[in-house]
Amino acid sequence: MIGNSWDELLKDEYKKDYFINLKNFIIKEYKTKTIYPKMSEIFNAFLKTPYDKVKVVILGQDPYHGENEAEGLSFSVKIGIKKPPSLINIFSELKSDLGIDPPNHGSLVSWANQGVLLINSTLTVVKDTPTSHSNKGWEIFTDEVIKLINKKETPVVFILWGSYARSKKYLITNKKHLVLESAHPSPLSAYRGFFGSKPFSKTNAFLIKNNLQPIDWKIKDIWLLFKYFKYLFFFTWINSFSFIMLSFSNYICWESFY
Repeated sequence: MIGNSWDELLKDEYKKDYFINLKNFIIKEYKTKTIYPKMSEIFNAFLKTPYDKVKVVILGQDPYHGENEAEGLSFSVKIGIKKPPSLINIFSELKSDLGIDPPNHGSLVSWANQGVLLINSTLTVVKDTPTSHSNKGWEIFTDEVIKLINKKETPVVFILWGSYARSKKYLITNKKHLVLESAHPSPLSAYRGFFGSKPFSKTNAFLIKNNLQPIDWKIKDIWLLFKYFKYLFFFTWINSFSFIMLSFSNYICWESFY
């Protein structure tokens, strides 16, 4: 279903009644409503971060419900989509913590590719209707995912932002792992303990202490290449327009001459 090491670990879940019912429900929802993320991106977090590569888990509640925002990674939005307030605050804390400037987009794919599992507890949502797919079976599935990661022999950092994510702490019992808790980065709660929590530096310090490669939290901008192409297109358009006008002017002159 996913296409990597997760499938072998989750094969028994796929056969359970709750998951079969969930699958049928989700298929019907996609046929009758606007659902985010796209069906092909539901398991994006697992595709980008195979089980054996997981070093960090950042747990969210459910996907962004705005138009084309969600890309199957918690707190991440597609390139070209305006950054949501929570993500802006995450980047602000990153700047405060490690001095890293925020990128000009909101996609966290580069984190996922390094072993940061960006997973929501609920993997789908109806457009403009937050928590609309809660209590349909996704939470049972993602709780099992957390339990599987808890069994890993290599140390993992679990970053739990907000009361909902922190409610999953009981699933993390392996003493090898590190749990970092704070308030949610939402504007409603960020000043109540999220800002100043330094999750990024603490995560890397723990990974280094355990002889693991730290995360490069810096996300590259994607606009420079576009910028150059934009200018190239602009000058090409100006030159073409000038050529057309010159040709038209010469034509008028020749017509007048005759």
